[in-house]
Amino acid sequence: MNRRHFLQATAGSLLLPATLIPAPMLAADPPRLFPPKRTKPATRKVAVIASTYYYLSHAYHICGRLLDGYFKGKAYHFPEIGIASMWVEQISANNLSKSVCHDYGIRDCANIEEALTLGTGKLAVDGVLLICEHGDYPTNAKGQKLYPRYEMFQKIVQVFEKVGKSVPVFCDKHLSYDRKRGFEMVATAKKMGFGLFAGSSLPVTWREPELELPVGVPLEEAVVVTRGDREIFGIHGLEALQCMVERRKPGQQGVRSVQAIEGDAVWKAGMDGRFSLELVEHAIGRSPSRNVGDIRTNTKQYRPLIHNSYDKQLPEEGPLAFCIEYRDGLKATLLFANGHVDDTTFAGRVKGQKTIPSTHFFLPPPPGAAFLEALTSHVETFILTGKPPYPVERTLLTGGILDWALESRVQGGKKLETTDLDVQYDPPADSGFMRGSYANPVQ
Repeated sequence: MNRRHFLQATAGSLLLPATLIPAPMLAADPPRLFPPKRTKPATRKVAVIASTYYYLSHAYHICGRLLDGYFKGKAYHFPEIGIASMWVEQISANNLSKSVCHDYGIRDCANIEEALTLGTGKLAVDGVLLICEHGDYPTNAKGQKLYPRYEMFQKIVQVFEKVGKSVPVFCDKHLSYDRKRGFEMVATAKKMGFGLFAGSSLPVTWREPELELPVGVPLEEAVVVTRGDREIFGIHGLEALQCMVERRKPGQQGVRSVQAIEGDAVWKAGMDGRFSLELVEHAIGRSPSRNVGDIRTNTKQYRPLIHNSYDKQLPEEGPLAFCIEYRDGLKATLLFANGHVDDTTFAGRVKGQKTIPSTHFFLPPPPGAAFLEALTSHVETFILTGKPPYPVERTLLTGGILDWALESRVQGGKKLETTDLDVQYDPPADSGFMRGSYANPVQ
């Protein structure tokens, strides 16, 4: 067979479905090109309540892992939870939920009650995934995107009350942009007796190096350097900060005051000792994205690029710092350094220790965005056990800090006493972050 005949004979085979591709072309172990299908059904089923579902949205990433599985260590893993139903509030032009429901035999529901009952009048799922992230929603004067997580949560609770039964609920990222509503959500879950799990993927993503602070570590000060929009990425930065500083002691994690500082005032605050520039130096030392030159110049010259936009909200220009004082005296700062870094890093000062512990929160990039895979792994455990891998009070606190910080900003950087952030909880014995390397090379 000459080259032309060979190409003609093989061209069509390149477009064949995986089931018709000759066995020698398939890498059975491990399946990086053509992953296997489920051989047995999931033991638990969940309802997905989402704001929207399109390519690279949070719902896309989380649901995709439940539907198609993923590598967990060196083995391919299919979660023990499967999607029984889905309700999506906003059906955009690039919506995928309709085709996903059709292809995977998922019930495409008209409302939240149908998603939880599957039309039976009884609770017919073992858990609920509330993924209200992305979509066309307004933004208020504080820069908060008004995602209706609280409203969706209330409708879920109404179904629980109606049928007289409840199941665990996972809430992606914030509980609510409004801290008072966040407190109400946690109180409702406790009153009704169902597990509530929430938060960012940063606490559970990979760390470089794999820094695990021991419970009881005598932290004196901590800094997280991050990037992005003050609210949408602010919750990520605060969750990264809190998952580290919570390990200083069990019990009281509450915050006494919060202050937002912007522009040149950020560097003056650092020079004046409001926060440690030494810790900033150590944190940025872990950043693989750090820019060359002076951080003051880079943050001033920064201009957001359209391809880095997040739901059409672009990161702000210039530096911004959230300065936080905890009730036990710990000082902590979240520093936005757009233009100088494009990632998230931590550094802390431990009493009596010369070495500065620091780490980089590694976020594998899209299209895989495996940091949401790390979160999905914990969601599976939560639905199976009914117990959150770490207390929901962590996200209750970070959401509250963020709400206060954005209030401080609109008040011109006024230091605000956070009278309602008297939050107590014990940190988990193990932080639960992903170990090893995300890359899974062929051996």
